[in-house]
This record gives sequence, structure tokens and C-alpha cells, in this order.
Amino acid sequence: MSWTAKPSATTEIPRRAAPYVDAARAARWEREIIPCYATRLGALMPILHEIQHAERCIPYQAMVEIAAFLKISAAEVLDTVSFYEEYSLEKRGACVIGICQSIACEVCGHQKLVDRVRERLGIGPHETTPDGKFTLLALECLGSCDTAPVALMNEKLHEGLTVARLDQLIDEAANKPDQH
Repeated sequence: MSWTAKPSATTEIPRRAAPYVDAARAARWEREIIPCYATRLGALMPILHEIQHAERCIPYQAMVEIAAFLKISAAEVLDTVSFYEEYSLEKRGACVIGICQSIACEVCGHQKLVDRVRERLGIGPHETTPDGKFTLLALECLGSCDTAPVALMNEKLHEGLTVARLDQLIDEAANKPDQH
């Protein structure tokens, strides 16, 4: 194994003209989120959730702006984004299918669900369709072992999931206009 050094200090961060943390959003966060926590750092995850839902990823520019807003380092924001599965540096599909791969779901046939998504959409775990419509995630325990196999589709839990029901859910999502 070899380590390849990246020129992190000189890497250009892609930027858009409009900030992710504009004055209105910052004011709302100050009013609604910051008071809920003992320190500003405590507000990091709810703020990241908001950006993730709005953008379908956490862009680097947003991380730098969030860090400045919270008065923490950009490295702390990146550490959090890269640690939790909820967050993504890569844009996810309009419909995120998260199939549980815990032992209970494995025993109850989660692989059939993964295989069906692969067959229907041509993507494997942690991939997004070329049209940006679907992303498949392989998730750890979703806490519903008694109703396995389970999956999240855009954060809605589907229990006792069958391949036929999964097909219906994919059809519904495919016919829904992209909301982003």
C-alpha cells in the first residue's frame, strides 16, 4: 500500500456565486438553531442536515461557510461530513434508496433488494444513476430488525420490503418530478 500526497493546501474549492450561508439563513440559524445548544459546535449537525437536504450533498464551499458561521475550523466540518453516512460530498439522486444490511435484514433477504435495484437501475451501493434520479446506499442497522428486510426511501422507512413492493416504490419515484 502506498500513500499518495494530495496538494490540499493549493487545491481550488469549486465556488458558486451565491453563498450557501446567506444573511437570511445565518439569521434564521442564529434565531432557531444556535439557542438549542450549549455551544455553537452543537449546531453543526442540524445545519449540515439542512444543507444536505437542500443540495443533496455538502459542497466544499458550504463547509467553509458553515465553519466561518460557527467559528470552527473547516477541518472540523469536513471531519463530521466524512464520518456520518447521512452526509455526502457527492451529489445524491433525487430519490435515495437506503437498504439495511444488518444481520437481521441479511437473513431476511436484503440481497434480493440490492440485486433488484442493480438490475433495474444499473447501480450498485453508493452509486447514482447517470440521470441523477436515484442513489443506492447500503446502510447499517436501521433499528427495525423485527420487520426485516427494511429500506429507507427518501428517509421514509419501508418495512417487510419485498422485491414487488420495491419495484412499486421505484416506479412511483421515477414518475415523480425532480424536486431539486
